[in-house]
This record gives sequence, C-alpha cells and structure tokens, in this order.
Amino acid sequence: MSKLSFEQLVDLFLLLSVDQIGPSRVRSLLSKFKNFKNIFDASLSELENVEGISFELGKRIRNAVNKRDEIITSVESQLNKLSKLNAKLISIWDKEYPSLLKKIYDPPLIIYTLGNFSEKDNYSIGAVGTRNPTQYGKIQTERIISELASQGITIVSGLARGIDSIAHQTALKNGGRTIAVIGSGLDVVYPPENKNLYNKICENGLVLSEFPLGTKPDAQNFPKRNRIISGLSLGVIVFETAVNGGAMQTARFALDQNREVFAIPGNLGVRQSEGTNLLIQRGEAELVINAEDVLTELQLKLKPVIGKNIPKPDKELNVFEEKIVFTLTEQGELHIDKLAELTNLSTSDCLVNLLTLEFKGIVKQLPGKIFCLI
Repeated sequence: MSKLSFEQLVDLFLLLSVDQIGPSRVRSLLSKFKNFKNIFDASLSELENVEGISFELGKRIRNAVNKRDEIITSVESQLNKLSKLNAKLISIWDKEYPSLLKKIYDPPLIIYTLGNFSEKDNYSIGAVGTRNPTQYGKIQTERIISELASQGITIVSGLARGIDSIAHQTALKNGGRTIAVIGSGLDVVYPPENKNLYNKICENGLVLSEFPLGTKPDAQNFPKRNRIISGLSLGVIVFETAVNGGAMQTARFALDQNREVFAIPGNLGVRQSEGTNLLIQRGEAELVINAEDVLTELQLKLKPVIGKNIPKPDKELNVFEEKIVFTLTEQGELHIDKLAELTNLSTSDCLVNLLTLEFKGIVKQLPGKIFCLI
C-alpha cells in the first residue's frame, strides 16, 4: 500500500471530498502549507492567499473537518476491500507510481492497481481505436501489436470492445505485457464479456484505475481514463476511429502531453478511418504501416528495452508483390480468385508472388485459399 500513513490518506480524501478541489488545487495547497495538517489548521485568510482558493472555497475546506469520521469509515472500507482483492492503492508520492504518468500536467493523486508494475512499463506504447473495427482494422492491430510485443514493448489500452480488446489479447498471445486502464472501479469489469481477458491481464500485466472501488463506468469517466492511457505511454497508435471517437480524444491528450502520435491510414469513405486519416492530414500523427515505423521514431527512448539496433526486415518487393500487399492492406483477408481480380493478375502469377511473400514473412495462407498479411 501507499507510504502515506492512514491519517494522511484520510486527510487527502477529506480534501478531495470538498467541491471544486482537485489534484491541481491540492498541489497548490501543499506547495503553500507543506502538509495536510497545516492546510486544515490554516485560517480562512491564509487559505485565500493560495492561488485558486476563493473565500467560499476556503470556507468549504475549513468546514470539511466535520466530515472526518465519515471519511475515516470510507477509507477503512476501501482499504479492506482492496486487501481482499489483492489490489493496491498507490499515491503520486510513492516510488511505485509510474514515472511517465507523473510527468503529465494533471496526473491523478491516487491510482488503484491489480497486478504489478514492471521495469518494461517505462517503455510502453498505447493502442486505441474504435469499438466497431473493420476487418482491415483488426488485421492491422493484430499485426503491429504482435510485432511490438515481440520486442518487449508493454501495450497500454482501455479494455473497451473492439481495437482495445484486440490489442490486449494480441499482446498476451505473443507473450507480452499489457496494461488496461479502466473507467470504473477495479471491482467493476466493463464490458462484462471481458471478464476473462481482465483476469489474464491481472496475471500478465496490470489493470489500473483512478476511480475508487464500486465506481460505475459512467460516460464522464472515460476522458479521464484516456488521458492516463496516453500518460502511461511514450507514444500512442490510433488504429481506426471516427472523427468523434474516444481514440481521437486520446490522441489529443497525447499531443498535449508531448507524446508521439501514430495513425494507420485507411480507406476513404470508411467511417472508421476518417479519424486516423484526419490526424495524418493535419500533421498531428505520423503515418505508420508497421511496427518498425513506430520503433524507429521512438528508437532513442526505447533503447533500454529493444537494444541498440532495431532489426530491419527485408521488405524489398517487386511491382507485383507491392500490388498484392497494397490490396491485402486495403481489403484484409481475400480468396485467391478475388485477390487476382483486384490486382489484375492471373491466378497463377498471383500464386507465384504470394509464395515469395510467404517466404519473406509478409503474407500467410489460411484454409480455403484465403490469404492475409502477417
């Protein structure tokens, strides 16, 4: 548990229970008064001298002491429940608190975790996207996340349906670590069908929330969750999203936090690609087509985990191979006849080039003469 004493935790939660008091004002108060006790002992005029503390807010802080017994009961209950879950409460003053998250402009003062942090988590990459991905989006997420996980990169996402779930599952399937940031209490799994995935992440990574136990997944919680996803990451990859999707919000947080943003280009006219294409068009995201693009961009920051040199696979393709790869990128899995039709190649020529692409580790064949990118 946190290095804060029980009394200090009570003081912190008592302060946060005051309407209009959040992390930034807590920091301002601590900067002025040095500790929680001094804050509650301060006179109204002393409180008013703190930036952001009005006369009315100062009065509410002074009156908060009347709720102390109520807060004591609440904190005791939370700590007991966390212990039964084998979960932790970590404050921003604790060594376990993630260093990357601490650097954003509004880090949560308290986080709740299930699982354990690893040194590798200092070299995390976020993966976000729509809850309703296309087949193309699913394939690209699996392909790029599997490559990143194989390099020892921790994948951070939000446990939502769609791209988030695929990113977590792919990281685990490839023996990698993953962190799920959720918009509810640790004891409220959402969506409920992700219960098994939630448990696997706890065993092979970490589930994190800034919300107390029992908190429901209300809509207003998800923007706060999204800033933590980007805050835990060196960079964020947006796979597919509409222009008003939550993933666009995560991208904006990442830009505000001076983190890298990457986006996968998609087909014009497809709603799930409108957001990623817009990010690229505005120059707010780097266009990436594989994990190597991401690793190269972040090479200096990732050296401790991936080593000095990033492997560069042989990707020299002839014009026919490029046609096939482009078509599979655009369309996803295709039967050989449809692939030949779209590339304007004969079936025999298509098969010859597909065989070469298989040897290069770019394409794989599925049952029924279906082909897709690896």
